[in-house]
Amino acid sequence: MRTSFDQLLEAGVHFGHLKRKWNPAMAPYIYLERNGIHIIDLNKTAVKIDEAAEALKNIVKSGRKVLFVGTKKQAQQTIAEHAQAVAMPYVTERWAGGMLTNFPTIRKAVKKMSAIDKMMTDGTFDNISKRERLQITRQREKLEKNLGSIADLNRLPSAIFVVDVKEEHIAVAEANRLGIPVFAMVDTDSNPNNIDFVIPANDDATKSISVVLDAICAAIQEGLEERKVEKADEEAAAAQEGNLEDAPAPKERRTRVRKAAAKEEDKPAAEAPVEEAPKAEEKEAE
Repeated sequence: MRTSFDQLLEAGVHFGHLKRKWNPAMAPYIYLERNGIHIIDLNKTAVKIDEAAEALKNIVKSGRKVLFVGTKKQAQQTIAEHAQAVAMPYVTERWAGGMLTNFPTIRKAVKKMSAIDKMMTDGTFDNISKRERLQITRQREKLEKNLGSIADLNRLPSAIFVVDVKEEHIAVAEANRLGIPVFAMVDTDSNPNNIDFVIPANDDATKSISVVLDAICAAIQEGLEERKVEKADEEAAAAQEGNLEDAPAPKERRTRVRKAAAKEEDKPAAEAPVEEAPKAEEKEAE
């Protein structure tokens, strides 16, 4: 799904920040200045969206995960809706320091959440006091709020998609440290140098965030569907190969028949029975 220039324009993707707040590293993506506000070059934005979408499509097509990150108010709901639509993990609450660099500890917290769920269903709650139940329930709610959206993330993501790199600088730093590719919407007040796939865009307007995520998630969905088709083809090919292995091929059967016939021809002919010489007693009688 290619994003058109008109779609970007209508969503206000081109509106940057005030000139006095700009980051000079964003100069290549700025088209002009109007009334003290930088205007982003939407032609470059469209190209960058396509590049990012294609790269993310290939990542999910290989069975890997992409983590969406956007904790600012304008991005939270949009990020959650789009990530859920393509079954990808996301973070819309506060970024927990070490979520990537200390991933084993995060997984332990997620397992703790699962353990509490088990306690609720196996009758353990009936044997503890009301106060303890209340404490455990509150702990469960806190874990769900912060980590519920990444409960299915069993290993480090293969990429992260960030809305507002200034706001999510800790997430970007952790990803850079681990060599995880960073895809991000970068506004004119941000530094694009630590971002692998820069999408120059207004990261403060909900419409702008939504139109970019529409294109990104459409590509991810396409990659997921292609993966399903490839897996189905591989399974069918494997099943067919297994059937062929069980039954000998026609050529093999013909070869076996020829070899059996050749063996029969090579066998020596049966010797005629030899008459026994007459015994000595019989000779005397004659």
